[in-house]
Amino acid sequence: MSRMGRFVLLRSKTVWGSTIVAAAIVMAGCKSGDSPPTNPSPGGGGGGGGGGTGTTITITSSGVSPKTITVTRGSQVTFSNSDVRTHEMNSDPHPEHTDCPEINAVGFLQVGQSKQTGNLNTARTCGYHDHNRNFDTSLQGTIVIQ
Repeated sequence: MSRMGRFVLLRSKTVWGSTIVAAAIVMAGCKSGDSPPTNPSPGGGGGGGGGGTGTTITITSSGVSPKTITVTRGSQVTFSNSDVRTHEMNSDPHPEHTDCPEINAVGFLQVGQSKQTGNLNTARTCGYHDHNRNFDTSLQGTIVIQ
């Protein structure tokens, strides 16, 4: 067999082997009667209630969505910029940003970029806004930490 033929055969076995291993890992995590996780979003538990599902807040030309999100303590929230302009997301109040400093980890978001807050460990309600458009209520929202 040629050198190229051995490479293709070896590559083929590696791909199939990786696929079988990945399938076995997935199957090992599932037991009969188990339901899928209710929150597959990165950043830990949360979601539900308060108008939010999951742990992602999307920024568009219409504003932030959802406006209110409820998460469990220890969660992180992802801000995803799907707008055509940049944004700088920070904690209330403007301009101090002192209510929930974990939100300030998001900061400046380029178009198409996503960033996470720090771990939201303290049960409280946190307001946030776009620092450069603090007057724009469509870019203001609330994270409820339970």
